[in-house]
Amino acid sequence: MPTPVHSCSKTFSGFPCTHRQWRHSGHCRFVHGYSRSFTFWFRASELDGCGFVVDFSGLRELEARLAQQFDHTFLASDDDPLLTSWQQLHEQGALDLRVMANVGMEASAELVWSWANELLLRREGRRACCWKTEARENDKNAACYEAIPAWFSG
Repeated sequence: MPTPVHSCSKTFSGFPCTHRQWRHSGHCRFVHGYSRSFTFWFRASELDGCGFVVDFSGLRELEARLAQQFDHTFLASDDDPLLTSWQQLHEQGALDLRVMANVGMEASAELVWSWANELLLRREGRRACCWKTEARENDKNAACYEAIPAWFSG
């Protein structure tokens, strides 16, 4: 029988940003934006001293990192042929540039999964982890990333 696990989730929303998928042959190649939101699923085989899987008040650092990356920013892929132009516009104060390996929602879900687990490993040791994230661009479209970190003891 599998080890019992407790789980919970937390959603952070309201991160308006723009990006473009420059390799796409359709309309996604144009600059467009969404108000992104992110949901994190956590698990633990034992609860903390307060009876929580994860104390949500301890996630303020994660929320701040999401805001720094995605709140009123322009996301550009590091191989975008217009990257020099985006950097010039950033220097001129026309946009707040963030360069990423991949600006897509799937890659964003994986990126924020890694951020959540960096924080949890530092704060919780191996007791709790983030096993799934969802990066949502609107009510209709979302991408998820699921993995159990190798260090998780649960």
